[in-house]
Amino acid sequence: MLKDKTLAFIGIGVMGEAMIRGLLARNVVPAEAIIASDPVSPRLDAIAERYGVRAVRRNAEAAEAADLVVLSIKPQSLAQVLPDLRGKLSGDDLLISILAGVSIERLIEGVGHPAVVRAMPNTPAQIGEGISVWTATDQVSQEQMEGARDVLAALGQEIQVEREEYLDMATALSGSGPGYIFLFLESMIDAGVHMGFPRRVAEQLVMQTVRGSVEFAAQSGHHVAELRNQVTSPGGTTAAALYHMEKGGLRTVISRGIWSAYQRSIELGER
Repeated sequence: MLKDKTLAFIGIGVMGEAMIRGLLARNVVPAEAIIASDPVSPRLDAIAERYGVRAVRRNAEAAEAADLVVLSIKPQSLAQVLPDLRGKLSGDDLLISILAGVSIERLIEGVGHPAVVRAMPNTPAQIGEGISVWTATDQVSQEQMEGARDVLAALGQEIQVEREEYLDMATALSGSGPGYIFLFLESMIDAGVHMGFPRRVAEQLVMQTVRGSVEFAAQSGHHVAELRNQVTSPGGTTAAALYHMEKGGLRTVISRGIWSAYQRSIELGER
């Protein structure tokens, strides 16, 4: 659906680069169809050289030349960037925003263009294993939605939702989710080192245990609670560990942490 389309990436951070890399790796668009823009990033020239895309320093120039504009800046830079884009999108142009907590209403007001997709990807997108939740305004055509789906599918899986409020929920659950997983991995690895394993061995054991458990859960078709019961023998080692985790409030701490991330996403959108 993106054939003969020009894409502009406003902001070349980790996720912007991941999207460019994914699009090129899957031959969704050629390098010459991509424009990268970032007035202050020292990475811009390096990105252009690495992927063969066009680099410009003016956001307005990139937006004017593109059919699809991906807004991949940091949310705190939005107030400075929106004026650059205002009036630069027209006709069948589409804006895709991956900014956490920034509402569609604010984007439309800022750029003066109604065809907007708001998406929330996550960092495993860097290796094509991410998942993105997204929604679109009524002014986004079917062809534009297919284009947005192609862009997000280059990062991994994608889920389209009807209600924008799901984006704040996705920010807390899947967008910030890798951070929770990394903390859990770190804790398990440190426990292994504490018991006496060399760190490299502890890392290998933990990484493969988590990787295998996730894949097994995804393929089994069983509820995760049922899978947990299957490996928890009465009076056994797993039961002993889970008892102390539950006693320490692990389930509650995780739930409260995710809820606080959700509340923070809503707060960001109210600014």
